[in-house]
This record gives sequence, C-alpha cells and structure tokens, in this order.
Amino acid sequence: MKVTRSPSDDLSLTNCAFAHPDDFPNEDQRYVQMATRHGHEQFLFTLKRSPNIAKGSIGLSLVQRKWTNVTIGEEVEVANFNFSNNYLISSLVLELDYLTKPRGGVQDSYNTDDMATDFTTQFNGLGITVNQNLYYKFGETKLLSAKVKSLEVADVAVLKGVSGKSSQAAQQGVIMPNSRILFERADNSPLVLTGKAKGEQAKMSLINPEWDFQKMGIGGLDKEFSAIFRRAFASRVFPPEIVEQMGVKHVKGILLFGPPGTGKTLMARQIGTMLNARTPEIVNGPEILNKYVGESEANIRRLFAAAEDEQKRAGANSGLHIIIFDEIDAICKQRGSITGSAGVHDTVVNQLLAKVDGVEQLNNILVIGMTNRRDLIDEALLRPGRLEVQMEIGLPDEFGRLQIFNIHTGKMREHKKLHSDVDFGQLARLTKNFSGAEIEGLVRAAQSCAMNRLIKADSKVHVDAEAAEKVLIDMNDFLSALENDVKPAFGVSTEDFEKFIRNGVVDWGRPVHRILENGELFVQQTQHSDKTPLVSVLLEGPSGAGKTALATKIAMTSNFPFVKICSPENMVGYTESAKCLAIKKIFDDAYKSQLSVIVVDNIERLVEYVPIGPRFSNTILQALLVLFEKHPPMGRRLLIIGTTSQKDVLEMMGMTAVFNTICHVSCISNGSELLAALQALDVFEDSELEEIKKKVGKHSLWIGIKNLLILVEMARQSSKATRVAKFLDLLRDEADYKGPSH
Repeated sequence: MKVTRSPSDDLSLTNCAFAHPDDFPNEDQRYVQMATRHGHEQFLFTLKRSPNIAKGSIGLSLVQRKWTNVTIGEEVEVANFNFSNNYLISSLVLELDYLTKPRGGVQDSYNTDDMATDFTTQFNGLGITVNQNLYYKFGETKLLSAKVKSLEVADVAVLKGVSGKSSQAAQQGVIMPNSRILFERADNSPLVLTGKAKGEQAKMSLINPEWDFQKMGIGGLDKEFSAIFRRAFASRVFPPEIVEQMGVKHVKGILLFGPPGTGKTLMARQIGTMLNARTPEIVNGPEILNKYVGESEANIRRLFAAAEDEQKRAGANSGLHIIIFDEIDAICKQRGSITGSAGVHDTVVNQLLAKVDGVEQLNNILVIGMTNRRDLIDEALLRPGRLEVQMEIGLPDEFGRLQIFNIHTGKMREHKKLHSDVDFGQLARLTKNFSGAEIEGLVRAAQSCAMNRLIKADSKVHVDAEAAEKVLIDMNDFLSALENDVKPAFGVSTEDFEKFIRNGVVDWGRPVHRILENGELFVQQTQHSDKTPLVSVLLEGPSGAGKTALATKIAMTSNFPFVKICSPENMVGYTESAKCLAIKKIFDDAYKSQLSVIVVDNIERLVEYVPIGPRFSNTILQALLVLFEKHPPMGRRLLIIGTTSQKDVLEMMGMTAVFNTICHVSCISNGSELLAALQALDVFEDSELEEIKKKVGKHSLWIGIKNLLILVEMARQSSKATRVAKFLDLLRDEADYKGPSH
C-alpha cells in the first residue's frame, strides 16, 4: 500500500490509520500491522475505513509518519493483526508536551485526574505501542503530544481466577475504559501538571535513593543533615499542587557555619549528589568581585539566570537550582562596614538580596552559603526568606570521629594495609576536639610514620620493594602521629601552659592543698552541674605567690578538650580593639567545644592598668565584663580561671563581682612552710635543711614561691660549704627575715 495523509485534521486526532473499505472488507478486523521497506520493525495501528482514501493507500497523520519514518507515496506492507492473550492495558504512562511550544509566560495547569478520564474516553479500544507518539487534545486547550513511555497489560489467567501476577510489562496493548493512565511532563517542558495521576513522583524523587553518607565521605554530621533536610528539603518532596494548596514557600537559603575543617564545604558539595537536581553552581565568594563597575553585580545575576528562565517556562514544575557560595563572608559583609571603599560590597549584597527574595521571587532556587565568620555577614541576609536555615557544623563527637576514621581508612582496610591492633574506638576517645580535616591529617601522618620505617637512608634514599608490599599501619603509628604531628586547633595549648608550670607546682602546705582541692571542685561543678554551665573563679594574691602556676595546674588536670590561656604577654603591641578581638576569639573558640577552660592571666595587666594616673583601658574592661558573664551555648560548659595581684583595683573596676568565687593565694609565711617548700625542691641535703631550720626557727617571713625558686637557684651556684649561708643572706634581703643573731 502507498502512504497518504489522513482524510482530515479531525480524523488525525483519533490516532488511527485509515484505508478504503474495499481494501479491508471484514468489519471485525480492527487492527493492522505495518512494515516499512527500510526497517524490520512492525508498527501497530487501529484501523478505520474511509471512502475518502484511495484504494491501495493507507492514511497516516503527520505524527504517525514521523514515528514510522515514512513519507507520502512510500510503499509499505500492511497486514491484518490479531492480539493473542494479555493485551488489555491495565496501566499506561504517557509523556506530555505541547505540540508547538507556547510563547510568553507560564501556562495554565492541567489536572491529570480529569485528563486520565478524558483520555480513556477518547481512545477506548485504541491499540498502541511503547514509544509511539500520539495526538491528544484535552478539552478546548492547546494540542498536546503524548509519547507512550511504558505500559502493563492485565494477565488473562488472573481475570479467569487462575493464580498469577495481576499485570505484566508489555510492548503493545489496547486501551480500556478502566485502564490506569499516568502522565509525566517531558524534560524541559513548560507544562504544569496537577492531580494524583502524575507519574513524576516516581520518576523524579528529590532524594537520590543511592545516597549514602559513608560513600560520600561525610561522617559525624547525621544530626545536622537531618535538621537541614527537615527545614530545607521536606517541602520539596511533596507534589507541587499540594504545596500550592498549603501556601508553602520553600526554604531558599541555608547557611553552614562553624570552625574550619568540620565539613561545611564537603557537605555542600555532596548535596548536588544527594539530590536529583541540576548540577549545582559552585562559586567561591572572592570570584564574584570584579574591578570593573557593575561586573560584580552582573556575576550575581548570571548565577540566577537559568533558574529565572526555567521558572518563566515551567512555573511550579521547574526543577531545583542549587547555588553554592563558599566563603560567602567575602562578598556579604555588613553594609557600611568597609570604610574607604567604593561601596562594591554593599551593591553586591543588595543584588543578592534582590535575587533571593526580591520583588520577582524565585521558588526554584536553593542558595547554600558557607563561612567560618558568621558574625561578618550582613544581618539582612540572615532573616527568614533568605538564608533562614542557619546550621552550625561543629566539632564531631566521639561517634562522629569514629565515622570519620572509618571513612579515611576505608581503602587501607579494603587492601589489608591496617594492622589488627589499631583500635579506632580508642583513637576516637583520644582525639577530642579534632575536626574532620585534622582527623584526615592524623591518618596521613600515621601513614607517613609507617612508610618512614621502610626508608633506608644510606648513600641513596631507597625503599625495599619487597618490604613495601607488606607494610602495615599499626596503632603505634597513630599514637606517634597524635603525639608529635597533629594537634587540634580547638584543643589544649600545651606549649603555652608548659612554660608556666616548667618547675611543677611546689606543695609547701595547706594553702596550696586548699587551692588545688577547690580547683578540682570547680572542674567537677563545670562538668556535671546542669544549673551552672558557666563557672568563674578568681585567684588573687601577692605577686610571685604562684597564682598562674596553680591556675595552669587546675586547667591541665581537668582533662577538658579545650584549654586556652589568655595572657597579656601574647598581646604585646596590640591596640585596644585588636586586644578585644583576640580575647573574644578565645572565648568564641571555647564555645565550640563541649567542655572548655580559659585561664585569664594577670587581669590588671590585660586591662592596661597603671597606678600612675591611674590609667586603664575601659574598652578591654567592658569586653571582659561581658565575656565573663556570657553563658556558653546550650549543651556547652565553660570554666574561667582569672588571676590578679591587684584585687583592690579589680574591686574598684567592678570586676570581682562577675566571678562566682574568689580564692586567696598566700605567700610562704613561716619556717615550717619554708622547709616543706625546700624539701619539695630537693636542693639541700638533710643536714643543710636542719641548719636552715635552726636559723629561721619560728620567725615569721613573707616570700612568694616564685621568688623562693629564684633564691634557691642562686644559692645552688655557690659552693656546698657556703650555699646555706648564701641562701639565708638572700632570704633576709628578700623576705624581711631577721635571723636570731640580729
């Protein structure tokens, strides 16, 4: 038969093939199969008869000719076709699009429930094939194109009462009045579909079913991600029409903030993998800025251009566009905070605010910002409707650290390069306040330790290849790396504290016992009391009495994961504002740890007090007063230990009132305390100690332990025969001691 056009446009909409009645006289013959001369595929058509078709011709519509790849006048083979068992369609999935793309804005929505009923009514008894293209006109609306994506047919055995599956996938079938019709929107189509008869829910699940934290290299962030999903993604899982009926506005922005190395960038980078969305636009904050006028703002507009274009075309069915800003504080600083600039930062912030939540709102975007300095970001960007989900990505807990260790040692375990004695549970306990990046660095350092054992450094550095095959990373490698190579940024400042307790704490009597016992109670109170998450104590006493050493001892023996000292000697040359920022940073860092100790040493020197004038820095004083009374965030605990030699000055400044407890650190005041200190220092022999005891007797004296250490070391330099006499002479001068000979 020769291919010709359908008799009319209206008949084309039936999606049937047309032939002359004389060519197919049997009225019971409803279906034909057509084969072309240039292919082996068989095409199924529902046959209708029309006298307007010439004998020996078959009338096909334009969409049918495109599907079969034939032209008018081409000869094809047409034969009668009879279905065997199982041809009644139980379920049919159709992909819809406009036949001709509309111009202008968003089109009217189409209710798929009404369309399903209309479709079975229009095409009852129509034989169709998978991948076939159909004309479909729904009511008075624009002509649509429907492509058969898949179909299932009812099992005749089930219909007859014989056990079996209710339906099965097939390539061909006949539409019935009770066939279940599902509609999907073609990719990049502006069609807006509503109702329950949509197949898009199954096709376009927002969350990738293969998502796995461990595979993506994310550990210790399960809780944070659950909170982000609840706030930012839960509403996007629901069908658009349900969201529209509820009046829900999707969350458009997330801000991830926290210490460096905790996984902010990694988490944002993997969100694109987790979601069935377009590839995220990832941009570093500084890359937005441009020296040419207006280019920085244009760079912001370009990031949102694709989302704007798709929302105009597809409306509620627009896909999700993710824009990730790394180091967002570089472009979104507080407006007006940068003096002497041309206002570029301000206009960039204004442009970003307009795009995220301006007059022409976009509902198909998700902006993810990351920063270590949340305090620098313009507050207008943090309000609801913009970056409203603000999630702190903090230091991982013990379970999180265990997850991170497992992630970074996965390949070693897979290739059996890990010794059986490696205990990750113990390593997770030992790495308090380690960030994810620091744990990764620890693993690398342990690998270096293991490889270094095999390096032979003779005339040439070389590696024994045979031994390299058998190399194993063991527990000692991890412990060595932990001790020597990797220290947490938010951990214990061991080097800073060691210089203050270089000689240890000399136990010379009850006053020292009392301070250390009270210090242990302060630590226990901070760790276990639910009512006092902030504990502050002031150690006051004369200069040289050992206040700093005692405060350091209490802090170091607390075993808290974060221990830092705020000392004036670390801030020499700082301006007042720089000092305030440095002090505030120490406290901010402490708030990121579960348990923290801060030693604020020599407070009167920190506030720049001098008796001549008198003069002090009110700026630093006010900062300390605020920070000493500021409670840490929920779930965090902080112990503050201050030291001063000028208690009366601090009283006049109103600073003693902010401390919970004040402990007096006294000097050595009698002979028995002096002898106890000398015995602890282990410099003099027993006979020499007896001589010192006779000379000092019960006379009163007043000397700080720090000064006593200096006198003892000076006496040590003398000969053994004269060192006792030399020590007593120095003691008289230093301690106002009057010996019995006087």
